[in-house]
Amino acid sequence: MQTDEDDEHEEEVTPTEDLMREHGVLERLLLVYEAALARFAARDAAPLATLVPATDLMRRFVEDYHEKLEEQFLFPRLEEAGEHSDLVATLRRQHQRGRELTDTIHKASAGPSLDALAAEGPLQVALRGYIRMMRPHAAREDTVVFPAFRALVRGPAFVELGEQFEEKEHALFGEGGFQTLVAEVGELEKALEIHDLERFTP
Repeated sequence: MQTDEDDEHEEEVTPTEDLMREHGVLERLLLVYEAALARFAARDAAPLATLVPATDLMRRFVEDYHEKLEEQFLFPRLEEAGEHSDLVATLRRQHQRGRELTDTIHKASAGPSLDALAAEGPLQVALRGYIRMMRPHAAREDTVVFPAFRALVRGPAFVELGEQFEEKEHALFGEGGFQTLVAEVGELEKALEIHDLERFTP
C-alpha cells in the first residue's frame, strides 16, 4: 500500500531533472525571440513591447538563477574531477556572452523606433546570436554535463542538492516557484500568438 510519504518521495524533483525542466523554459523564451524576429521582418514593431518582459524573465530566471546554479554547484565539481574541462570552460564563456546579449536585446527593445527592426541592427543580431548559441548550449548540458555530474554525485548528497535547489527557487520566485515562471512564459506566448501548440504541427 502506498503511503503519503511515498507520494512525497515520488514528487521530489532531482537536481538534474530540475535543471532540464528549466531548459524547457529557456527553449520557450527562444521561441518568443524567434516569433519576434519573424514579426520584425514584416516591419511589425509590436513585439518590442513583449521583448522587454521576455528579457527581464531571461535575466531573472535563466541567467541569475538557473545559470548561477550550474556555475556554483555543477561546473566546479566537474572541473575538480577533470571531467569535460574544455566544455565547461566554453559553457562559462557562453553564460557571460549571453548576459551581454541580453543587455543588448533589452536596451534595443526599450526604444520605439523602427530602426531597431533593421535586419542587421543590434537587436536582430543579438536575438539571432542568442538563439544560435543557447540551443546547442542547453543540448550539451542535457546530454553531457548533467549525466556526468549525476555520475559524480550520488546518494544523500544528490538528494540534499535537490532540496537546496528547491529552497532557492521558492525564495526567489515565491511558493509557486517553477509553475509561476511557466505561467509568465505562457503570457508572452499569447502576446505573440504562439501559445497554440497545434500551429507548430506541419
